[in-house]
Amino acid sequence: MKEAISVAVNDSARAVEQLNTEESLTFIAKTAEMIAEAFNKGNKVIVAGNGGSLCDAMHFAEELTGRFRGDRMALPAIALADSSHITCVANDFGFDSIFSRGVEAYGKPGDIFVGLSTSGNSPNIIKAFDAAKERELITVSFLGKDGGKLKGFADAELMISGFKTSDRVQEAHMTAIHIIIEMVEKILFG
Repeated sequence: MKEAISVAVNDSARAVEQLNTEESLTFIAKTAEMIAEAFNKGNKVIVAGNGGSLCDAMHFAEELTGRFRGDRMALPAIALADSSHITCVANDFGFDSIFSRGVEAYGKPGDIFVGLSTSGNSPNIIKAFDAAKERELITVSFLGKDGGKLKGFADAELMISGFKTSDRVQEAHMTAIHIIIEMVEKILFG
């Protein structure tokens, strides 16, 4: 069992190590700067994902609205995770519309839409990106594997490749999210 654990730890480290490439470092810096600028202009961040990626979306939002490393003002972020919204929209419009309807409801030009999809092929995330572009939101994608249909679509894109399953991709995504929030705090609060 220890050998299997060691393999898993090494795989996780290999996923996170992808954040230390020039492309990923540029993504993290650019995303932190875009988010800080949006907050300075009175805009917000809207985040969405499915399953574990929705949990990461909620974690992203709560770190901004709550507290990350120290006390500071709350920053406007919302995860599209309300169960009554999701079930209402899924029932009335179909599951593919659960996030795009949230973007329609809350998104304004200059806001930032962040979509997390380990495959890049989730129809509801793709539709949300379409709605975000239509409404002139800045878009950020956290992708995995080969990026799927969303590859090259967002204004800023992170792709964690080389893994067949979502768990390692999500671990690297969460690390990137924490670093982005750390950088946003440095930009806004010193």
